Amino acid sequence: MIVQIYEIQTPQEAEKCIELGVDHLGSVVLSLDAWRRPVLRETVSLTEGTRHKSSMIPLFRDPDTVCRLLDYYRPDYIHFCDAMTDPKGKIEDLEKHVDFQIFLKEKFPEIGMIRTIPIPRKDEMPDFPFQEIADGFEAISQFFLTDTWIKDAPVEGFVGITGETVDEEMARELVRKSAIPVILAGGLSPQNVRDALMSVKAAGADSCTQTNRLDHSGSPIRFEKDFVKVGDFVKAVREVDALLLEEKTVRLASLKAQLLDREKALPAHSVQPHQLQVIEALEDQISVLEKEIAGLELTAVPPR
Repeated sequence: MIVQIYEIQTPQEAEKCIELGVDHLGSVVLSLDAWRRPVLRETVSLTEGTRHKSSMIPLFRDPDTVCRLLDYYRPDYIHFCDAMTDPKGKIEDLEKHVDFQIFLKEKFPEIGMIRTIPIPRKDEMPDFPFQEIADGFEAISQFFLTDTWIKDAPVEGFVGITGETVDEEMARELVRKSAIPVILAGGLSPQNVRDALMSVKAAGADSCTQTNRLDHSGSPIRFEKDFVKVGDFVKAVREVDALLLEEKTVRLASLKAQLLDREKALPAHSVQPHQLQVIEALEDQISVLEKEIAGLELTAVPPR
């Protein structure tokens, strides 16, 4: 399961995240006028040649500057987190964002793409068009990431850094229907990420605000990570890996027993097509589960 931590802006922070076992290190470029930062380039480069990946959010949309940015930093992923709706939740300019992503993919085919799918808070907007948004980007993205949509976003025109959680029912629906992996984000902390992942069954978890240091009033400080919280977040996600590994192992044993029973029940002659179809379906399910279990075995740690 992927652990992604955002607002990693210095090599020292990146090294600490790698040491703690973070998989995706996310950085943010705030300014259209000051996008070129050698220290950030060094930060991104630390994942080269490792199993860890870099992702980058530019908080601007100028095509020429975004192209120069990608050519300069060469991250593993570019991450788009546009709101794509008006304050009432109505989709705006979806085609424009799709076209921009296609344009960049053609110019930088080696760079993966993460697309944030905005999801409101629980019971806030039951008709929010998150699935329609996802449908527009699924074929041109490598990952989706949920994040919390609110009417008055902290960064106008973009989704994120609210510190508030998404509607888990909508997030589960996105995971269930998506053909690409979904990373769960939105107000996740070391305290709530375990239950959220067990509920949503996403492919990973992302944290920004809730793993930041706090000021004297208890408010998160942007771009200042609390690495005790980051370490606890990683550990909580790895515990979910262990729990899911146990669930999937039990499920695998059950499927193998069903397969054995089906094979024993086959007649010596005149095997019917539907009997073979059932066996093939079980074999496919077993193959998928075995691959999922192999992945979980690499990262799972025993629950506390």
